[in-house]
Amino acid sequence: MQKTALVVGANGVIATNLINHLLELDDWNVIGLSRRGGKDTEKLKYLAVDLLDAKQTIDKLSGLKEVTHVFYAAFQNRPTWAELVTPNLSMLINVVEAIEPVATNLQHISLMQGYKVYGAHLGPFKTPAKESDGGHMPPEFNVDQQQYLEKKQKNKHWTWSAIRPSVVAGTALGNPMNLVLVIAVYASITKELGLPLRFPGKPGAYDKLMEMTDAGLLAKATIWAATTDQCANQAFNITNGDLFRWNDLWPKIARYFSLETAPPLQMLLQTVMADKEPLWNGIQKKYGLNKHSYQEVSSWAFGDGVFSWDYDFIGDGTKARRFGFYEFVETEEMFYRLFDELKAKKVIPA
Repeated sequence: MQKTALVVGANGVIATNLINHLLELDDWNVIGLSRRGGKDTEKLKYLAVDLLDAKQTIDKLSGLKEVTHVFYAAFQNRPTWAELVTPNLSMLINVVEAIEPVATNLQHISLMQGYKVYGAHLGPFKTPAKESDGGHMPPEFNVDQQQYLEKKQKNKHWTWSAIRPSVVAGTALGNPMNLVLVIAVYASITKELGLPLRFPGKPGAYDKLMEMTDAGLLAKATIWAATTDQCANQAFNITNGDLFRWNDLWPKIARYFSLETAPPLQMLLQTVMADKEPLWNGIQKKYGLNKHSYQEVSSWAFGDGVFSWDYDFIGDGTKARRFGFYEFVETEEMFYRLFDELKAKKVIPA
């Protein structure tokens, strides 16, 4: 049976990989929603929509009767956690209120979340975090979004799922949360300056347990949860399945870039990389790279956030396995593969 996915936030690192995976499957058509739109193909069409505008969202989505699954991965950034709630909750509400009345065969709404549900962004939290863990003091838009879906779904024929990845790794550009790109650009600039690759985070972060979620693995898990009956109205942590410490992985990443290492030195990337745009432009010209703006390849604030976690940052991924999802990605090899992709796309020097 042919299915139609409405992927919301279509140009982000998570949604880009989700769309690519859906297009590899024979029984899916895809509609991508984003502010920027995109290039249509035979099985994929884009709609440029300002999801904060309820009327525009209703108007643009009014003809999407064929949608069977909504994959929600949109995000609007704001300066504070409290300010994140209104826009991010409003966008989800606008999408659901627009699509539910017209998509008569709507089967599932998938919500992309993260470990903020567990308070991971606030400081040391209970690890490994489980989907059944207690909540924390608001504000938290991820929680509000799930509560909205739970309430909206009651007595409806469609179901929902909440997907909770760790730090997501992919190669999409122009994304405010792309750690692979942070490291790749930081290492490329470090190499051009003839410096050793220093871990820039808090000293305590260097030896804590970490995990990541490959964007390709996340795409498979998201579709699995959305199309498996027993996953209805459930939340799932989705991770690569292994753990690492920066003190072991960082020197290996340095070797990948043919760099020496030196002891960690805490520094805010937002500060020390703020003046590096001219240098980056020179690197692009010198090595014949594609002309992506410095802003497109810069996620320094996100890097500062991840490298500041001087506490274990891990979730329990066994629930997904108990429900039947068994995919696994080795994190070290994932980094090398994604760095190779960035080189092949001429984003960083080969």
